[in-house]
Amino acid sequence: MWKKRLLAVVILLLAAGLGYFVYWSQASGKAPFKLGLDLSGGTYLTYKADVSNLPPADINDAMNSLRDVIERRVNLFGVSEPRVSTQTTTLAGDGKQYQLVVELPGVTDVKKAIDMIGQTPNLQFEVENPDFGKTDATKPIKVTAEQLQNGTVDLSSLMINANKYKPTELTGQYLSHATLQFDPNTHEPIVGIQFNAEGSKMFEDITAANIGKTVAIYLDGSPISTPTVNQKIVGGQAVITGKFTPVEAKELVGRLNSGALPIPVSLISTSTIGATLGVTAIHAGLLAGLIGLIAIALLLIVWYRLPGLLATVTLGVYGIIMLALFKAIPVTLTAAGIAGFIISLGMAVDANILIFERMREELHDGHTLVESIKHGFDRAWNSIRDGNISSIISAVILYWFGSTLIQGFALTFGLGVIVSMLCALIVTRAFLYAVAGMKAGRIKRFLFSSGLNK
Repeated sequence: MWKKRLLAVVILLLAAGLGYFVYWSQASGKAPFKLGLDLSGGTYLTYKADVSNLPPADINDAMNSLRDVIERRVNLFGVSEPRVSTQTTTLAGDGKQYQLVVELPGVTDVKKAIDMIGQTPNLQFEVENPDFGKTDATKPIKVTAEQLQNGTVDLSSLMINANKYKPTELTGQYLSHATLQFDPNTHEPIVGIQFNAEGSKMFEDITAANIGKTVAIYLDGSPISTPTVNQKIVGGQAVITGKFTPVEAKELVGRLNSGALPIPVSLISTSTIGATLGVTAIHAGLLAGLIGLIAIALLLIVWYRLPGLLATVTLGVYGIIMLALFKAIPVTLTAAGIAGFIISLGMAVDANILIFERMREELHDGHTLVESIKHGFDRAWNSIRDGNISSIISAVILYWFGSTLIQGFALTFGLGVIVSMLCALIVTRAFLYAVAGMKAGRIKRFLFSSGLNK
């Protein structure tokens, strides 16, 4: 029996040490809890991605690339724990819309947040349009009264294609890196770029097919360089010239290295959450958790007496383990995540109640306390297993298919269900066996009775 009591003491000491670590790391600020935007305050930006020029099969890859580029760009500004995600919405009249969602905790200046994203360049290579300038005699000529008076006629309506250049598949998505260089003849600053393996092959094919022709380099929709191809270029190297000043060239290099946008984006909505509102949400969540913990503890102790007291201690161990896991994983806590944790507090005692009820039945049938504990756990296991597995499946489905808000809830709830089941089967069992050696008598019978029974 002393071994079982020693195990219970070891569990209490480990829980106390873990609890001190949680307190110390939070109080010292060396490993504080990671708070989501809704708790720490920050800016929430939603962008619409223009995928009109992409084949449907390439849209998902382009959106994933866009997310990675924006994430790298935001990280350069030192934003703590930014979150960049993509989502698809269907709007009446607009059809399917692809969006990029950027969460910037701690950034409450909307203009600064927008500048972080908006300064990322969109690099595009275009070739001469063979249809440019050609006309279609079957189209009617548009003539206005002013043109008749001035003796001019608008011939643009006759043109098959009024665009001098047409885009290629080669974009900044395939850029490996950019460097600041200086022209050896004019000493003007220029920007050298190097494509990755896939981009190098594209660039080689483009230059081979356009010898003696112009390949225009567009940055953010404006042509910045229109060089003429003299020969096929192998190796994926190119030079951007645009009458840059040294400062402008250096800035462009930095922007290109941070990632050129593979597809254009436009800002469609912004929202800002102040730090004060975040603190209010944290206090409300902590108060709700404390009230819930006290209410559950009182119910357990009043109804189940000594086992209820032990279950309350187990509940405290469970809470310490959960908080330590939030720091160790780490989990970004949101208001929804705190709600999932609070709900899991109720789930944490579910297994204990099943065990205690089975124990009470065994004691009523005349079994010893040790036998009742063993049979209680054995008989309650099937119900505990099935109930927790169904909850875990629900959490996994919510996390897999849910939005960012739902994912925060699902993660803390699912984690809480797993930890609570382990605590009930291991910690509660150890505590019950530790007190099972009490001498028989009225006090023991009262302590292990439940409800109104004496």
